[in-house]
Amino acid sequence: MSRIIRALAACALLSSVAACVVTPPPAPHPGPTPQQIADQRLHQVDGRIDNLAHRVDVHVNQGYYPPPQGAGLHHRLETIRQEAHDMAAQHGGGLSAEEQRVLNQELDNAAHAIGE
Repeated sequence: MSRIIRALAACALLSSVAACVVTPPPAPHPGPTPQQIADQRLHQVDGRIDNLAHRVDVHVNQGYYPPPQGAGLHHRLETIRQEAHDMAAQHGGGLSAEEQRVLNQELDNAAHAIGE
């Protein structure tokens, strides 16, 4: 009988020890690195330029303004794109927040010229 009691006590002890084993919480997902953020800024500027270029094409195709005016607007957008990529090349491929702000101001002016 004492063997049964010892076996039950051992089982109880093992189960209580097993209940104390705690799995560590999952490691928090690290946020994007500063370089990834800078790259995202450049990607956002490029996306905005692409969107405005598409709007120029639509306006020309719908006859809102003649093709030479559309070509001028495309040239303006490509100049801004080149500025963005020149800025990004100085920082390893991305834009600072200030650079993005300046480029967005230029794109705001271009969007106004396009007729948004």
